[in-house]
Amino acid sequence: MFTIEHEFDATVITLVDEGAKPLQEDVVINSFAECVTIEQFDPRTDQVHKITLSPEQLRDLAAALDLPEGVYQLRETRS
Repeated sequence: MFTIEHEFDATVITLVDEGAKPLQEDVVINSFAECVTIEQFDPRTDQVHKITLSPEQLRDLAAALDLPEGVYQLRETRS
């Protein structure tokens, strides 16, 4: 399950784990114009871990999910 909320300066997506137990903590994705942050609470350390991606890194991650093993470089094409 996931939720999508549009805030003033970001779109916030929350991913809720509904799989087999043990369940993972929610993942919160904040999409800003200049970056995307991914946050998840770690109950072992009682801290939230945050990863910040540039728009280009997010684009590459999305592409990588559907590609086989290898080294790739995405380039924009002009039409």
